[in-house]
Amino acid sequence: MKKLVLITIVAILMVPAMLVAQTATGTLTVNATVNSSINLVFNSDAAGVALSAGAGTNNATLNFGNVSAFGAVAAGITRTTAANNFTVSTPVDVLVTKANSASANYTLKAQLGAADAVNTWQVGGVGVTNAAQSTITATGAYGSNVAEAIALTIPFATANATAISNTINFTATAN
Repeated sequence: MKKLVLITIVAILMVPAMLVAQTATGTLTVNATVNSSINLVFNSDAAGVALSAGAGTNNATLNFGNVSAFGAVAAGITRTTAANNFTVSTPVDVLVTKANSASANYTLKAQLGAADAVNTWQVGGVGVTNAAQSTITATGAYGSNVAEAIALTIPFATANATAISNTINFTATAN
């Protein structure tokens, strides 16, 4: 009996040793390199036509709606009439922000997405075509909306109900 009690006691004493959890350890080294970046978004300007889609993003839509050389124009549109054409324009806010950058300012350029042999386009008073990027500003300030007038000049010879559509591609480059 003593032998049985002794074996039982030894077995009971060994149980905690067998129930101890097995562990392993490791070390993960984490590295990251921070790159500077800038971001460009379009916002509706309070004095202009509201963007019809995409405000607050870098892919927005400006719709002048129905325009004419004479008569009423929609709110937010400025129209000027010359001898053979008329121009409609409205401001659109361009917001360029930066992160992790020592850049003091940026250059803003614009270019039409497709050729337009009939109408004339401007951004901020600077003519834009599809042939090459045009510099709109060489030293733009980060972090605030900058109103850029989008202007479209249409000849009087343009037929009634002609739809005009194009894209203006903007590029902001940190200086």
